Amino acid sequence: MEKSPYANLRRIILVSMILVPLATFILILGIGYYYFTTSLESSTIATMKRIVEDHRQMICSFLQNREANLEFVLDSYPFEELADPEGLHHILLNLQKESSTFVDLGLFNEEGIHLNYQGPYKLVGRDYAKALWFKEVMKKGQYISDIFLGKRRIPHFIIALKREEAGKTWVIRSTIDTYMFNDLVKKIRIGKTGEAYLINVDGIFQTERRSGGNLMDKDPEVIERPLSHTGIKTYIEKDSRGDEYLYATTWLKNKSWLLVVRQEKADAFRFLRAAAYIIVLITILGGGAIVGIAFVLTGRIIRRMERLDAEREELGGQLIRASRLAELGEMATGFAHEINNPLQVMKSEHALIDSILSELKEKGDLHPSESLSELEESIDQIDLQISRCAVITQSILKFGRQSEPVVEDIALQEYIPEITSMVEKKASVHGIALRQEVSEDTPPVHGDRGQLQQVLLNFYNNAIDAIIARHGAKGGELVVGARAKEDGRVEIFVRDNGSGISPEDRKKIFSPFFTTKPVGKGTGLGLSVCYGIINKMGGIMEVDSEKGVGTTFNVILPAAK
Repeated sequence: MEKSPYANLRRIILVSMILVPLATFILILGIGYYYFTTSLESSTIATMKRIVEDHRQMICSFLQNREANLEFVLDSYPFEELADPEGLHHILLNLQKESSTFVDLGLFNEEGIHLNYQGPYKLVGRDYAKALWFKEVMKKGQYISDIFLGKRRIPHFIIALKREEAGKTWVIRSTIDTYMFNDLVKKIRIGKTGEAYLINVDGIFQTERRSGGNLMDKDPEVIERPLSHTGIKTYIEKDSRGDEYLYATTWLKNKSWLLVVRQEKADAFRFLRAAAYIIVLITILGGGAIVGIAFVLTGRIIRRMERLDAEREELGGQLIRASRLAELGEMATGFAHEINNPLQVMKSEHALIDSILSELKEKGDLHPSESLSELEESIDQIDLQISRCAVITQSILKFGRQSEPVVEDIALQEYIPEITSMVEKKASVHGIALRQEVSEDTPPVHGDRGQLQQVLLNFYNNAIDAIIARHGAKGGELVVGARAKEDGRVEIFVRDNGSGISPEDRKKIFSPFFTTKPVGKGTGLGLSVCYGIINKMGGIMEVDSEKGVGTTFNVILPAAK
């Protein structure tokens, strides 16, 4: 049984999710048939637009393909072969195999003289220098004409392309079968009265209209049309006989041709009443679906809220543990400071012992012997270990004391070995082979040394824990390196052969307080903090891992300029 406040909250959410949509549906039903009619009219117009768009694409595709066929001829055949009657005849036959709409093929020089022609007319030698189509193709390089009579005195349109090569200019032109193109445009069928046709900017028919309208006649229905517009324009208008039509128009061929699709209004909207009943039925079914979905979603929301409350309690515990770790970090900094003082004293005493031994050897009080050599080696080893401890304590102090970021150029060839030395002993104790692969040509990066140190140490510690979990004290391998990338960035990587990360966990590893470690051994803050540090430095952090094989963390930073 649900307890407060979830029981009351469930009722509020459920009532809201049911009443608000249902009230909307009831309001829509109450508005009446008029609004259903308007809605279906919009749907019908949208369908008309889709048909116009499909038809436009089909016509444009037809013209583009024919233009591409001629472009292929220009690219494939030199001028000499085009000027040869037999060669041009062979080319025309190939074009007609590609599309039977090619009627003829002609070649023109830059003065507009018809040099070669293959087709049903005798046009060789004619001068087309003053023809509109020739002027346009010489200016634009390609041209698709309107329907015109020309020298052959029959309606037709042509596609022409220009080519310039080695200081020579020529034009090829082909006539498109007007009647086949006409059938292509007219074949659209919408209801009983739907039809499609093309007119030019002057309202002249470029294709025939089934309800009356021949090629090159003036469209009697052009009132305010054709106006220049983009996209598809729809409107309802009466024709010359007073019948109302639903029109949809769109421009083709760089706004030279207007595609007109029209259908009698009574024919276009004959299903309005039936559609209204269907909409009512859908509304009722939708209302039932809303009620069912409301119950399902309400249950999910309540369960999610319960889970969030539980996670909030867990988050409080994790914050406490994180606070303890922060306190331990401050204590470690203090310890490092305290240890550093006796180290300095030991360093001074070592220097004094070394000085005394040197004086005794100079006076002859100490004679060379095996014992003396062992003593000197022990003293040198003491100096080495004191220096090593000093480096470690200085690193801890740098890591712990720095508060404000200090941005500088960081040479990774020196920086990475310095950080790696801090975990060498830990890795060695657990039988982990630690290898560095820092390329000599790696450019420096620009950032805060302490923050980058925090990122790398987190990677090292996570890798060592994963290796121990899989291999124990033998067989582990940890590789750290850096290299330049081709895009002007630098990649730092830490690769291990540890236990790996499952695909499910990889999606969450950069989330705050997420950890795969046992309770008490991880806060889940490390990688999320590292992610934020690298992001502020202008870089990205990536992970590539396979369960039971190993993990590679990559940090990609911009190279210092």
